[in-house]
Amino acid sequence: MKALELKVPPLLLIFLIALLMYGCAVLFPSVRFGWVPMWIRIILLALGILLPLLGWIEFRKANTTVDPRIPDKSSTLVTRGIYRWTRNPMYLGFLIILFAWGLSLHNMAALLGLPLYMFYMNLFQIKPEERQLESYFGDTYRDYKKRVGRWW
Repeated sequence: MKALELKVPPLLLIFLIALLMYGCAVLFPSVRFGWVPMWIRIILLALGILLPLLGWIEFRKANTTVDPRIPDKSSTLVTRGIYRWTRNPMYLGFLIILFAWGLSLHNMAALLGLPLYMFYMNLFQIKPEERQLESYFGDTYRDYKKRVGRWW
């Protein structure tokens, strides 16, 4: 299992989960649900794009790496901006994008991709990142973890 830690780029994972969600919608047409208004899906998509963008901007301001596969390149612990409310705005934004996609597919089976995404991210991306950040930033990071949730 450790072989998967910090290996799959999150954007590739998003693409793979989105494909899986589409496959579920095709394979299980009988679990369709009613139409969700387009404006709700657009708002979710916009929020899903905004959160990672805000996170990226804060990382750029702090002049630290944005690549989550190499947390050992983190030069600064970013706790301002969007990071005051979530430790992982980029991953949360990607989850919201997948949710908007699932709503667009109008299929309950497709929504199974959401907990799969969260499970994978928690186990193979976020926890290894947290171990690295804790080893670099010590009590400062531990205090931050107590104040700010992993996802929200």
